[in-house]
Amino acid sequence: MLALIPQMFSKPAQSKSTSSSTSYGDIDAYIEEQMQRLNIPGVSLAIVEDDQIVHLRGFGQARPGGETPTPQTPFFIGSLTKSMTALAVMQLVEAGKIEMDAPVQRYLPWFRVADPQASARITVRHLLNQTSSLPTSSGEIQMADFDDSSNATERQARALSTLMLTRPVGSAFEYSNANYNLLGLIIEAASGESYADYIQKHIFTPLEMSHSYTSLSVAKQNGLAMGHRYWFAIPFVAPNTPVPNGSLPSGQIISCSEDVAHYMIALLNGGRYGNAQILSEEGIAEMHRGVADDSVMGISLGQYGMGWFVDESGKTKLVWHSGTTPDFGAFIALLPEQKKGLVLLFNANHHWFTPVLSDFGAGAAALLAGDQPNPIRFVGVIPWMLRGLLFIPLIQIVGVAATLRLLRRWHHEPERRPSGGRLWRRYILLPLIPNLLIASTLIPMLGKTRGYLMLYMPDYSWIALLCGSFAGIWMFLRTGLIIRTTRQKVTTNFAPRIQGS
Repeated sequence: MLALIPQMFSKPAQSKSTSSSTSYGDIDAYIEEQMQRLNIPGVSLAIVEDDQIVHLRGFGQARPGGETPTPQTPFFIGSLTKSMTALAVMQLVEAGKIEMDAPVQRYLPWFRVADPQASARITVRHLLNQTSSLPTSSGEIQMADFDDSSNATERQARALSTLMLTRPVGSAFEYSNANYNLLGLIIEAASGESYADYIQKHIFTPLEMSHSYTSLSVAKQNGLAMGHRYWFAIPFVAPNTPVPNGSLPSGQIISCSEDVAHYMIALLNGGRYGNAQILSEEGIAEMHRGVADDSVMGISLGQYGMGWFVDESGKTKLVWHSGTTPDFGAFIALLPEQKKGLVLLFNANHHWFTPVLSDFGAGAAALLAGDQPNPIRFVGVIPWMLRGLLFIPLIQIVGVAATLRLLRRWHHEPERRPSGGRLWRRYILLPLIPNLLIASTLIPMLGKTRGYLMLYMPDYSWIALLCGSFAGIWMFLRTGLIIRTTRQKVTTNFAPRIQGS
């Protein structure tokens, strides 16, 4: 269920068409309203039309007690990074250094998964379109690997050599950061430059993205916003959240709303920004062509291109992506037919907030398109689900107290003790059900994605560890106490008889 939540509900809510035009003031008001509802500390907004930045605005606070975010305030942009990685690959394709349908092993001869034939079939295009069959979990494991050495990405990729694929290569879409981390290594192999240097030289510099970074330390020196992690739907400042440097190509670039606006202008204008041409018009169109169907349990959620989801807002083509890190969020949307785009950067996040923030961004994009946004799905449900986690330890405390009270009563009033089927049905098997449910929350914490869960869902993770463990122990302890108490012999104290002489 945890894996399905962001996939099932990450598709932006489609908008209802309206003939009335929408001003930027309406978008600003919408953002302020949603910020208050979702308890988001700070947001940075940029809107472009044609080849111009037409609106820049900051909301809330960039850090506790601090200033409002400016257009130059850096934020982690999460998976918005993927479109930049895809752009870098397409640049190298047009330069003749990469072939999209070439196997990954042409550029990374050491690349392996457990199946040698599958290893040889995975191509660059499969990675770009998220159809390599590398599972979502493989990327989540990498996102919780905080190796800061220069070869972290390659070491993590080599660790895929024991990975068993669950479906044939190219058979279906499955979102995984591992795909784009591999693309980062291919960029390095084909260009002869480090990923960070390539992005700086071929994307940041020509697009005048002067407040964009691949280094956390440099971003902090230049006013990086303070991230927040949600605990039970309440944002808490997280100044020392670790960064998985090995996942830089899939989701760790840092940028600001003004710089992303430059990027959007190039994407909406055939790859041109000012005098710089970063990619051909045909190359941009290829990136924005949805080719991989994203569906869960037969429900279509749109299509995936090369670092982009492709959908519709009303009757308008919508090219979009969300970004998620433990303490930052982002949303970018392009309306190519109207030559409009917007980006929203958030300084708080949680795994379960991913679909909510995506709908938040889609609503702003709908307003930009001249439509009215649908209500944000689960805007009330997910925060209350997170708050509801606090009821689990409360339920356990009440359950323990009730059991101890029952045992005392049976001890003092043995005639009330149940027996036979009634004992097992009502007092042993039935109470096992809630304890089993609570104990089951511990199961994800025992797998390889435990680090990811601890990072992206700290509240759920600690509830699962503490309450799940206690529930598992209490099931056996409670059953033993019930059986022992009901089997205790009834003892009666008789007064001694006094013999007369």
